[in-house]
Amino acid sequence: MGKELACCSLVLLATLMARAQTPEPPNLSPGAIVPARQTYVYKTIADCNIQADVFRMPDKTPRPVILWLHGGALIWGSRTRIHAEQLTRYVREGFVVVAIDYRLAPETKLPAILDDLKDAYGWIRKAGPALFQADPDRIIVVGHSAGGYLALMAGFALDPPPRALVSFYGYGDISGKWTNRPDPYYSQEPAVSKEAAGGVVGSMTLTEASHERRWPFYLYCRQQGRWVQEVVGEHAAIERFCPIRHVTGEFPPTLFLHGNKDTDVPYEQSVRMAEELQRHGVSHELIMLPDRGHAFDSFGEGMKDPLAADAFERVIRFLKEASPPLLTRSFGEE
Repeated sequence: MGKELACCSLVLLATLMARAQTPEPPNLSPGAIVPARQTYVYKTIADCNIQADVFRMPDKTPRPVILWLHGGALIWGSRTRIHAEQLTRYVREGFVVVAIDYRLAPETKLPAILDDLKDAYGWIRKAGPALFQADPDRIIVVGHSAGGYLALMAGFALDPPPRALVSFYGYGDISGKWTNRPDPYYSQEPAVSKEAAGGVVGSMTLTEASHERRWPFYLYCRQQGRWVQEVVGEHAAIERFCPIRHVTGEFPPTLFLHGNKDTDVPYEQSVRMAEELQRHGVSHELIMLPDRGHAFDSFGEGMKDPLAADAFERVIRFLKEASPPLLTRSFGEE
């Protein structure tokens, strides 16, 4: 009987992985030219080294920084998932790109994940000028999906605040029905049992994980309305982790990008955040992409989609307006 159950679980997992509706995008597109990478350990906790990849022009000019945060529901993902064309454009436009890993849920809960974000930010400000000529006063946080959520958290959790924020299909309120009740869209998929979901997670601290491996756990969370409990913790004060509850007039200028047909993160999440920034007089822009879904810049036509390409041009303009150039100098010069 035990062997039969084990076999059934394996078959179910294989089926779920094959049927996943949001496959992880390829890291590199054919023919993409990617800037040279330097990898650093920005934090060590216990036996876990948490890494950052740094990309920049080969010169000594102090440059503004993009702190880039990957998506994956805080459950999977890696610093290496940065979109190659976007990365190349960021560097060509004069930015230092720092793509970081952070510890993943459910093995690590959200408060500790935020500690990683704070520590990465502090490391860039303290060590970045000497290591890779980062301008510590011109840091912009850019994130996709769960990374977009962390970018919005950065708007009030980091000290001093970043120069600006960019949220690609992120979210600002994790206390609503969309996270804590069974999701109609994901409930159309074959039901994932608690045992099957638990079979793809464990107790070991992870800073990188594949979508294919962790998808059944995420699907279980959305089908059962348990994402918040599994990621944040059973008895956490959720309001602490909702950016929409912490907007003040000091919140950084923010750019939102979201498809209005997103079945993973509701488009209304960006609308409500934009409205809250408007209420507090914070500079912001919301780019709505009609008839586009989640991760519109990676799936389907991706960056070849004229709407996605145009939206990214607006991202570049926003980034440059948020980080006006300084007088040319090198850190350490007299």
